[in-house]
Amino acid sequence: MLKPLLFVSTIVLFGITAASAPGPEPQKAAPASASDHKNSVKPAEKSQARAKELYGQDCSICHGETGDGKTDLAKDMGLTLGDWTDPKTLAGKQDQELFDAIRNGKGKMPPEAVGRAKDDEVRSLILYIRSLAKSQPAAAPETPATPVAPDAPVVPVAPDVSTVPPASN
Repeated sequence: MLKPLLFVSTIVLFGITAASAPGPEPQKAAPASASDHKNSVKPAEKSQARAKELYGQDCSICHGETGDGKTDLAKDMGLTLGDWTDPKTLAGKQDQELFDAIRNGKGKMPPEAVGRAKDDEVRSLILYIRSLAKSQPAAAPETPATPVAPDAPVVPVAPDVSTVPPASN
C-alpha cells in the first residue's frame, strides 16, 4: 500500500514541478545580415541636417567635404579613400556593411562611439554619404563628332534656273 502512494506522490510532484517551471524562451529573430539589411531611417530634413553635421565633424577631415576622399590628411596617412561622389564606389556596399565600418571602425578609421552618435544617426549618416554621389552634376553623355573628310574639295552648286521666275521689267 505504501509503494502505490509513493508512486502517485512522485508523479504529482513531478507534474507540479513541470507546470511551475518556466517554459522555453521564444526564439529571438536572428540579426539581419549585411545582404538583407535595409536602412530603416527615412531621410527627414532634421535627421539629414544632423547627419551633415556629423559628417562635417567626424568624416570630412579624411573623406573631404564633398566625399571625394582627396584630403591632405588622407594623403599624409598614406590612405587611398573611395570617391563617394562616384555612384559606383558605394554601389556594391550594403547599408549594414557601412554601418559596421562606421560604428566599429575599419583599418585606420576610428569607430563612431555610441555616445557621440546614436544608431539612427549613423543610419542617417549612411543616407547622407550615399547622397553625395547624387549631388554631383551628371556628366553629359559624349556624342561622337560627325566625321569630316580631310581636305575634301568643295564643289559649288549652281542654282536651279528652271524654277526661277523670269524677271519683270
